[in-house]
Amino acid sequence: MKVLIDACVLYPTVMREVLIGCAAEGLFAPCWSPRILEEWARATVKLGPEAEVFARGEIAALQARFPRASVVPDDGLLRRLWLPDADDIHVLAAAVAGHCDAILTLNAKDFPGNLLADEDLFRADPDGFMLRMHDEAPQVVARICDNVLREANRLSPQPWTIRALMKKARMPRLGKRLM
Repeated sequence: MKVLIDACVLYPTVMREVLIGCAAEGLFAPCWSPRILEEWARATVKLGPEAEVFARGEIAALQARFPRASVVPDDGLLRRLWLPDADDIHVLAAAVAGHCDAILTLNAKDFPGNLLADEDLFRADPDGFMLRMHDEAPQVVARICDNVLREANRLSPQPWTIRALMKKARMPRLGKRLM
């Protein structure tokens, strides 16, 4: 399955690390556009100038790890498509150009199912998507989440449980399942 990952899913570190871990294991093929990656980098500015530099380094590493993931929609496709929020059309266009099956986003209201279905796409939220990944490969997903938890505990002054970490990462149902 090819999945376009929206910036709002790439930017939270824990969510991204879990999803990219699953992609690295071959559970799905990730896609994004240069504009989506740029939105991620710019979203980090509120954390300070060094955060953007760090994000750009992570983006470069991600691009090197998944060299076929980047999709650039053409202008004709961008003009043909419509969404309630015009600022999200580039996401839909990248998904269509990349021949994706789904758009992974937290933004449900701006990606109506009927409009996505017209393009043979569906919207998935990260928590529900990860539950499906867990159904397909429970040991793989558990191992990836354990690695992310271990890294979070290494970097954080406070200890995390898998349930608390996944809840903070906006994947509470996955956290419950992993307990």
